[in-house]
Amino acid sequence: MTSTPFRDCLQVPGSFSIAVELVTARGLVTAERSRALVDKARTLAADPRIDVLSITDNPGGHAMLAPDTLGTDLLSRGQEVIIHLACKDWNRNALESRGWKLASEGFDNVLCLSGDYPLAGYGGTAAPVFDIDSVGLLKLFSDMNAGLQVARSAEQLERTNFFLGCVVTNHKMHEREVVPQYQKLAKKVRTGARFVINQIGYNARKDDELLRYIRREGLTVRALANVYLLSRPAARAFHAGRIPGVVVTDELLALAERHGAAADKGREFFVDLAAKQLTVATGLGFNGVYLGGHATAETFFEILERARSYADADWRELSRDLRFGRAGEFYLFEADPETGLASDQLTRGYVESTRKRRTDMRVPLIYRFSRRVHDAVFDPDGPLHDRARSFYQKVEAAPKPVGRAAHVLEQAAKVPLFKCRDCGDCSLPDIAYVCPESMCAKNQRNGPCGGTRDGLCEVYDTECIWSQAYERLKAYGEEEDMLSNPVVTKDNALARTSAWANDLLDRDHHAKSGQFSG
Repeated sequence: MTSTPFRDCLQVPGSFSIAVELVTARGLVTAERSRALVDKARTLAADPRIDVLSITDNPGGHAMLAPDTLGTDLLSRGQEVIIHLACKDWNRNALESRGWKLASEGFDNVLCLSGDYPLAGYGGTAAPVFDIDSVGLLKLFSDMNAGLQVARSAEQLERTNFFLGCVVTNHKMHEREVVPQYQKLAKKVRTGARFVINQIGYNARKDDELLRYIRREGLTVRALANVYLLSRPAARAFHAGRIPGVVVTDELLALAERHGAAADKGREFFVDLAAKQLTVATGLGFNGVYLGGHATAETFFEILERARSYADADWRELSRDLRFGRAGEFYLFEADPETGLASDQLTRGYVESTRKRRTDMRVPLIYRFSRRVHDAVFDPDGPLHDRARSFYQKVEAAPKPVGRAAHVLEQAAKVPLFKCRDCGDCSLPDIAYVCPESMCAKNQRNGPCGGTRDGLCEVYDTECIWSQAYERLKAYGEEEDMLSNPVVTKDNALARTSAWANDLLDRDHHAKSGQFSG
């Protein structure tokens, strides 16, 4: 058996690809649980309707068998495989090493993720890495595709052939969550993502909205709709927020509880719900679906067959069974009065709020002050920029105690104002003066992760730094360009050095990306 390359499947006009997710287990591949998963994978691979199998990387922050261990068996059988690769457990060197390994072994399809925050593991809770994020990983692998340049020797390495994917989480409550998710998707596509999978959700209007945003922005990306086979336990976990970014509303939970109490534990209802999701995704114009859930291969086949039985049904009517929204939920596009799905018209309230620069959160005075200081001192066109640059050039040439004293004064200002962690490669100007080192559990410097719940960080239970940045920039009419900057990659060699000096003397990421912080 030899499958058509996944990238080719997605490019065939009018085609609709089927991907199925496989969640690895903890322990040896020869253990009973893993053997059952291998059997399931082989059964799925043998069905010609399945285009690609997608294998997770330590989902939920738990330690699991590496995805390429199972993937090697599938590749040997000619099956197309997507390998998930998350940044939570690996620094950039390890991720590059993983990239060479995957490319050498024939794994071309890679889903680039920031990853879930690590949970309990051996001896307690693991330390997260998050050296780079999903956008940084896309940039690394895109550069590997182009022929990675070795900085010290100027050698150009062999090109890889990765087909890169990403995730978007638009089933969110607030404007300050939804719009940055779309902006980050656009940045991911500019950075090399060629397919996108949306996070689990059960609101067809949000799914329709995602496609309309992609078309409106002219994004060259193929979209797969997430179809997760729900169960009563899964619905409870999703509703409680135990899986970051996944939404199950009160209404859907009530249905899951009622049907889950039946003799079949709701199996008929949940299979039918998944089949309707698949059918509606086809009608909306997705390029495929991403089937997930704790189910046997036979159950996934049953979902496909049930969806076939809906082939002659009106998918717009079926979508009415998939409208599990929340009161007050933000939508980027107005509802279509006939279908109840999305239209091509931006929401009037959203347009009006951007015109009037109306925010949902207070813009702090320290941010307004910081903007003025930045424009005067750190912007290359600022009136004090040349003097500040000259000052730090003299500090650099002076004895070391002078530099240490200047650094102490800098920290005396930045620590109380921004909770500065002295990283030396400052992203405060990039994120409207909210520090990603101290205020973001995942150190996200290229946009928000998908884990927020009603605006709150999945780890710290505080307002997401990117939600704060969005609101602050909106007050100045600058929110649309929030993520239009080049990919930010922090240089850890600058840690515990003067970020002001590094900025003014062109040593930080702003200078390396060709874009000054101003």
